[in-house]
Amino acid sequence: MVFKYSIVGLAVGAALMAMPVLADDSTDVNIERIKVTGRNFNDYKVGTASGAMRGDIDLMDTPQSVNVIPDFVTDEQLATNLAEVLVNDSSVTAGTTRWNRQVFSIRGFEIDSGNGYLINGHQQWSHYVQPIETLQQVEVLKGPSSMLYGQSGPGGLVNMVTKKPTYDSMLDLGFDTDGYGSTRAQLDAGGSLNEAQSLRYRTVLVKQDTKYWREYSTTEENQERDRWLGYLNLEFDVSDDVLLSVKYDHTQDKAGIDAGGWLDAQGNVIGDRKTVWDAPWAFTDNTVSNLGADIAWQITNDWKVKAGYNDQQFNRQRFDSAPQYTTDPFINGYSIKPFDRYDDWQHKTAYVDFTGEFALAGMDHQFLVGANYLDYFYQQQIVRGATQTVIPGQPVIQPDIDYHTGKKGNASEYKYYGFYLQDLMTLNEQWKLLAGVRYDEQKKDGFGENSYAVSPKFGVIYSPMTNGSIYVNYSKSFTPQGAVTDITDVSYGTNLKPEYGIQYEVGTKWELFDDSLLLTAAVFDITVENITITEELPVPTGTKEDITTQGGEQKHRGVEMGAQGQLGDDWFVTSSMMYLDAEYQTGDIREGKTPIDAPEWSANIWTRYEVTDNFAMNFGAIYVGERFANTSNSITKDGYVRFDIGAAYTMDIMGKDVSLRANVRNLFDTEYLDGGSDKMVTIGQDRNFSVAVEAKF
Repeated sequence: MVFKYSIVGLAVGAALMAMPVLADDSTDVNIERIKVTGRNFNDYKVGTASGAMRGDIDLMDTPQSVNVIPDFVTDEQLATNLAEVLVNDSSVTAGTTRWNRQVFSIRGFEIDSGNGYLINGHQQWSHYVQPIETLQQVEVLKGPSSMLYGQSGPGGLVNMVTKKPTYDSMLDLGFDTDGYGSTRAQLDAGGSLNEAQSLRYRTVLVKQDTKYWREYSTTEENQERDRWLGYLNLEFDVSDDVLLSVKYDHTQDKAGIDAGGWLDAQGNVIGDRKTVWDAPWAFTDNTVSNLGADIAWQITNDWKVKAGYNDQQFNRQRFDSAPQYTTDPFINGYSIKPFDRYDDWQHKTAYVDFTGEFALAGMDHQFLVGANYLDYFYQQQIVRGATQTVIPGQPVIQPDIDYHTGKKGNASEYKYYGFYLQDLMTLNEQWKLLAGVRYDEQKKDGFGENSYAVSPKFGVIYSPMTNGSIYVNYSKSFTPQGAVTDITDVSYGTNLKPEYGIQYEVGTKWELFDDSLLLTAAVFDITVENITITEELPVPTGTKEDITTQGGEQKHRGVEMGAQGQLGDDWFVTSSMMYLDAEYQTGDIREGKTPIDAPEWSANIWTRYEVTDNFAMNFGAIYVGERFANTSNSITKDGYVRFDIGAAYTMDIMGKDVSLRANVRNLFDTEYLDGGSDKMVTIGQDRNFSVAVEAKF
């Protein structure tokens, strides 16, 4: 059954549930390294986002919309991947999940795998499902961030902050399972390795076996996934003023392929909602490792320098059946075009930041000057098999192909440099100014020429009261486009200009109830220029059939609201909503159309109510409005509301805290469509039960 609700009613309801109704004054006492039993602190609200300003600057002093999702919330939700984390921000919408990876958009703009995801401020090649068990928090940085991070999309970035070593020994053991028989075992340990506590560690180990709810059309077997994860972070106090951190993580992730469902012209799912069109022998096998180091030197009380390096190696074998859509696959069958492909990505990043605080010209300054570097390499090796016709319910032959026998493709390489300068100036108690500028240069080997860009950013913060601020900002993004590579195009070989995104944003932030609840709101206007337009020639000329030009625009305007923190002694909430008006202005077939997966309205809420010191209940709801499933906007996906509930009980067993949790996702078994186009749409999962146990030592 599909539930339909009033959009306005849902928006108002989410806002009302996020409004404070009860608050008690309390006095905070700061005690160092105190062990807490039970929860008497605010896990839902985070005060800083390290990625927003490349430093630990308070969110109230950040003239930008930023949402921080702490691991406590996602642990409550028994999240297993980044998509289940980002549902806590309504400005983020899900795209396709094909090939064991996840695609997202922020404010209606798709996040690029190569420059839209950060790990501790390092650009990460994120063409795979991110291991969230290593994360302390996820920061959604909204709007253009090219001033600090260089080439990136206009919608924003996702910065993932990893767990840090601990001084005192800790050991958490966890296990969870669901109604389909999936299992996940976790170990999270930390502590000091010497008596002086100058050498500390944090390690995370995960073994996950997932059985998905969808079934292959030819065998009715479930898609499965097998994942191992290892993470180690070491910190060493070289001196009282110098801290060295070394981090390594390794992911081995093999899964069957589910490219998604097919929709007919009316937007209905073709076949059963559980049907996987890919062959049961198709798979992706990802091997990802990151080795990096960061060093921080506190030169004086006011001046600090940080530098870091990360080497990411990402290898993937994709043995794909590549099913081809047909209008009536159950009668006429459908075809597959199998291939075996090996991808080799290498992503090396480095940065150096010099920060300081000083007074000059009657103003206090928080100053940043820095540079970062990216070295990108990619090469592919592929072998293709013969096309086959597949009849649902009948076996499909696995082709005898091996990518080792194929020829390696041409390597794609580029190096990227950026230099940036930022100053947050405090004029007085009410006014702050932010000014920054960046210069970028991309040097690309082979086809295409180098790209250059200058990215400014300006912001003003006005604080009418000590617990509230109003800000405006102007920021710019750029995304290099390379050259036209289609030899049948009149513009073949032409170097395209970068796409530029320009944002104007006005927002406000308020901390209520002794700073325990953060309320935010923002209005934004983003315009992307130099959109590439490729059209067929009215009359083909020789071998030339198309022509590529630039000059189109894409405009996204909207409003966001959010609430995070404590409503009362026992009630906590995180909630957000977004209204979005997105439109192409390109003069081609996209003119006046809305991008795929850009809903007009979206909202979410997750709450925790502590019934007793040991027992708590959770309630959550996610609303995603109607979206278009194709570029021509002729196929739509209905809006939906999904309800989730949960409960947790903590007990003392032999002096150790043991927690039991039970969650129900999609409580009312709502049928819905998630992200992706009409030929690769992700089918929303039906009702699913999860249970977990965690022991703290």
